[in-house]
Amino acid sequence: MELAYENTKIKKGKPFGALIVKNGRIIAKGVNDVLETPDPTAHAELQSIRKACRILGTSDLSDCELYTSGEPCPMCLSAIYWAKLKEVYYAYTAEEEEEIGLGTDYIYHQITLPKDKRGIMLKKLDKNLQNKNPFTLWKEMNS
Repeated sequence: MELAYENTKIKKGKPFGALIVKNGRIIAKGVNDVLETPDPTAHAELQSIRKACRILGTSDLSDCELYTSGEPCPMCLSAIYWAKLKEVYYAYTAEEEEEIGLGTDYIYHQITLPKDKRGIMLKKLDKNLQNKNPFTLWKEMNS
């Protein structure tokens, strides 16, 4: 909460802060840097996950917890699953975030829609335009 408060006070980003903790010890800190960077992915949770992965030398944070000021958005929640964090603790709910104009209800709703009903259209490319198939190469290299 202190990270989120200070970040808001200095107008660096939005009011979010996050910590990654392992065995009761803070491994990494992150704040929302969206306004300063400008990078829409510079959320506090992602910043702290990135730092923790670099510090620990792994993308598997299954032995860590995440503490964050706000309930994670869909992007951060996806990263939390990819990083395999075992628990997430948050202070403000998605509803409280929505009340101050920082909610993610729209995105959560969009994700539930069929692809052809979403606000942003996903269009599949013809993968046969190239002779090189990265998926085949990955499978061959990792079999």
